[in-house]
Amino acid sequence: MRRRIVMSMLAGVILSASTFLGAGPASAAPPADAAQLAATPARSADQVAATPRDAPSGTPAATAADTSADAPAGTAADTPAEFGTDWHDPLTAAPPVARPATKSCAVTVAEAQFRDFTPYRGAYAPPSGCGDRWSKVVLRLDGKVKGRQFDRLGYLHIGGVEIFRTSTPEPSPDGIEWSVEKDVTRYSDTFRRGGDVEMLIGNVVDDTYTGVLDVKVTLTFYAQGGAVKSAATPDRVLTLQDGTLTTPRNSERVVAEVYATGSGGGCEEYWYLTVPDPAPYSCKADKGPYREVQIKVDGQLAGIAEPFPTVWTGGWSNPFLWYVIPGPRAFDIKPIEYDLTPYAGLLNDGRPHRIDVSVVGVPAGQTGWSTPVNVLVWQDAKRAHVSGALTEVRAGDLTNSSTYTPGSEERLDTVGGHRLTTTGYVDTSHGRVWTTVRRTLANTSAHHWTDGENTDALKATWTDDETVTVDGRGPVGVRRTHRTYTMDGTTTLAADDRLRTVLTLGDRAAVDETRGGRRTTWSRLDDTYAGDATYTANVPRDQRHAVGTTSERYRLYGSDGCYDRVLVTAQGVLTRDRSDC
Repeated sequence: MRRRIVMSMLAGVILSASTFLGAGPASAAPPADAAQLAATPARSADQVAATPRDAPSGTPAATAADTSADAPAGTAADTPAEFGTDWHDPLTAAPPVARPATKSCAVTVAEAQFRDFTPYRGAYAPPSGCGDRWSKVVLRLDGKVKGRQFDRLGYLHIGGVEIFRTSTPEPSPDGIEWSVEKDVTRYSDTFRRGGDVEMLIGNVVDDTYTGVLDVKVTLTFYAQGGAVKSAATPDRVLTLQDGTLTTPRNSERVVAEVYATGSGGGCEEYWYLTVPDPAPYSCKADKGPYREVQIKVDGQLAGIAEPFPTVWTGGWSNPFLWYVIPGPRAFDIKPIEYDLTPYAGLLNDGRPHRIDVSVVGVPAGQTGWSTPVNVLVWQDAKRAHVSGALTEVRAGDLTNSSTYTPGSEERLDTVGGHRLTTTGYVDTSHGRVWTTVRRTLANTSAHHWTDGENTDALKATWTDDETVTVDGRGPVGVRRTHRTYTMDGTTTLAADDRLRTVLTLGDRAAVDETRGGRRTTWSRLDDTYAGDATYTANVPRDQRHAVGTTSERYRLYGSDGCYDRVLVTAQGVLTRDRSDC
């Protein structure tokens, strides 16, 4: 079993050698040799949704689920005894992007077939006929693929700004189609200018892996009109130049976003399962599985965050879990946001400042993480120069402890965490404004496995709590965000080579905003995925006799209303699509 694990990992590394250039995770698609799947427990990747291709484009998010999926849910009589050669097109329970009922203009920004690691390059021009101040901008990717293929990681840049990062579903022999929507209104500053387009979904097509990724990406711009006003967006969207950032001298709010993804065919694709020496496991990291994404300004710690434990659509050795319903965020990778406003006074000196992003816990020299950075800036329209100062940076000790307990069932228990507080002020045209950002991270995990890793299990929780306090003219504003990510799964390879994976994933967030001590807005998100799939490993594809059930419930409610949708599948057939609110 051990040799099979090592060979599986090496195959993944070879197939994803160009991940940092946009190649996708070399995750467990159904390969010619199913041993690649059986060996490794976790192989492989704004409000968004993977939407049915026939969903009405004008459906508001609060009511879109009433239209159900792109096909009626199947009945028990429709459900096959095992997976066949085709299944329902991929979809998620998340709401589509709400659209205003105003004039719209659509622009195709990329249309390509990805067969290798050659990027699509084109040119973008702003739309005509919808003005240059939009109420909303919606990105939509439509894709199709058939045959056999790994899941792949991709990106889209316009004018050097990364506006979208995604991974792909794995196809059926008969072919699948899927769509993803994303609200990209925040990048309006980029869209007002023409610029180069670069898109890549790195792929390998040969005699075995036959799936060509055929995608089209459009931007739809919704004009302002009547009661629909233009959206409040950042004044500038910046990228780093040779690792440095130069902001406008009148910046009064600065937010960095980092599209951090662990991928690449090696162990960082499933970093949450790595172990330190002397634990006998196939994926090693110096101090174990704790990861933290840090951003520094001129070498000084400016932000910390927990990375989201994304499971790509071949993950946990079992692509049958993901054929119809992907794990949370797999199709639209949400960037980590860091409020750098305490540093605005420092950044406003007109000079370039060094910005570095690093991932704590990655072994020295180990590749597998991509961390592109955008910087969103809000300016003071009444002042050419906004002065200020960074007054406090207080970082707690980083906790990262893994305890290995040997036995017939090996065990690794990990506890990690960190705290950071930054405070600064800017002297704006409307007075001195103080901003304090407090962030607290915590991670606990229990990893169990048996000899040969025939049984491999993980139960883990990550929390990322952030409080931003703004004190200036008028009542004090406070925004509190509590994020919780969970993973609870077991993969077992039985003596008869039946491989079973049972897995639950959770993506939760609670957001509260107050002004002068009174709550103004709030929201609660609970996106939960559950799957149980079994197949026979080490046999030809048509002899796997795969079965599996998956489900997703996406609940979002708060001061703006509610949304609640449940999807259930069996053997690739959609058996339930229910909405309540």
